Amino acid sequence: MGKEIERKFLVKELPSNIDEYPYHELEQGYLNTAPVVRVRKEDDSYYLTYKGKGLLEREEYNLSLTKEAYDHMIQKADGNIISKRRYLIPFNGYTVELDVFNKPFQPLIIAEVEFPSIDEALSFQPPEWFGDDVTKDHTYSNSYLSQKNL
Repeated sequence: MGKEIERKFLVKELPSNIDEYPYHELEQGYLNTAPVVRVRKEDDSYYLTYKGKGLLEREEYNLSLTKEAYDHMIQKADGNIISKRRYLIPFNGYTVELDVFNKPFQPLIIAEVEFPSIDEALSFQPPEWFGDDVTKDHTYSNSYLSQKNL
C-alpha cells in the first residue's frame, strides 16, 4: 500500500439498514506497537502489517500470510486479541469501514474512512450518524486497545 490517510469517528447510532451491507470478520493481534506490527485474519485471508508513526497519515505495508503462519504468530501477540465485524458502507464516493467490536470491547463502534489525499481527508463531511472525530486520539487506535488493561 505505502501510505494510509484515514479519519476515525465514533458512531452515534448504527444505520438502520446495516444488515444490507457486506462485512468481514476480523481478528488481530499486535506483535509490537511502536512501530505497529500486527497480524490479522480477515475472513479466510491472513496478513502481517507494518504501520509507521502518525494518526491522520502514516506508512502502511501488508504482506500475505498462510493460515499456519498466522496461527503461529497470533499466539505471540502481546495483550488483547481484537475481534470485530467490519461493515463496508458506500458514502459520497468513499467507503466507510464500520467496525463493531466484539467482547471485551463491546459496545465500541468506530467508523474509519480512507482518503487519497490530506486535502480530501480534511474536507470530508461525515454523515449524520457519525459522532465525534477521534482521528487524533490515540486511545481509539487498535494498537492502544490491544494493550489496554481490561
